Amino acid sequence: MQTIDMAKVDLREVNSTLHAQKDDTNQTSWEIVNPKGSHAIAVGLDAPIEVTVRGSTGYYCGGMNKQATINVEGSVGPGAAENMMSGAIIVEGDASQYAGATGHGGLLVIKGNASSRCGISMKGIDIVVHGDIGHMSAFMAQSGNLVVCGDAGDALGDSCYEARLFVRGSVKSLGADCEKKEMRPEHLEILKDLLERASSDAKPEEFNRYGSARNLYNFDVDNAGAY
Repeated sequence: MQTIDMAKVDLREVNSTLHAQKDDTNQTSWEIVNPKGSHAIAVGLDAPIEVTVRGSTGYYCGGMNKQATINVEGSVGPGAAENMMSGAIIVEGDASQYAGATGHGGLLVIKGNASSRCGISMKGIDIVVHGDIGHMSAFMAQSGNLVVCGDAGDALGDSCYEARLFVRGSVKSLGADCEKKEMRPEHLEILKDLLERASSDAKPEEFNRYGSARNLYNFDVDNAGAY
């Protein structure tokens, strides 16, 4: 394992070193020690490497990730996994607001709680939160899966499109054009796979599914008050 000590190396050098790794690299395992809550750690990676951050980070940890697996042994600030394309990010602690925002692919696992706007405008990413999520989560979520093993705050799924939202606990309120939907066998299979990949012992049958009522896809003056 290659070790980068942020007590000795600045952020620019950390990310430059990781960016230099390519598909055929033989240095596939990295650890970052003494992150000291730094912002933008391990952003823009594009190689099949594994990076372990031993501590908590600031905003945008793992943003724009492609291929890499990033493990954070702590909590993350706002915008973790923002615009992620592929790979995986596993957070052992909590996540601040808009985790997984605009994510196109890959898997984000948050083993603690996530704050507001988790999964905002998600575009194909899979997000599994072992704890609770805050208000306005999955706002304008377009595709992908958001799995919440705890409770959800106000306005879940406001103005969402075709993302699937699975919540095990209670939902404080649903956002505009979001409704409870039927849980079919294919959804149970999706949930089973995601829960296994996220190392959660929750049962798919314990969840409810929510999604778009599809009334706001096209402007209709009769629905103007809901916009």
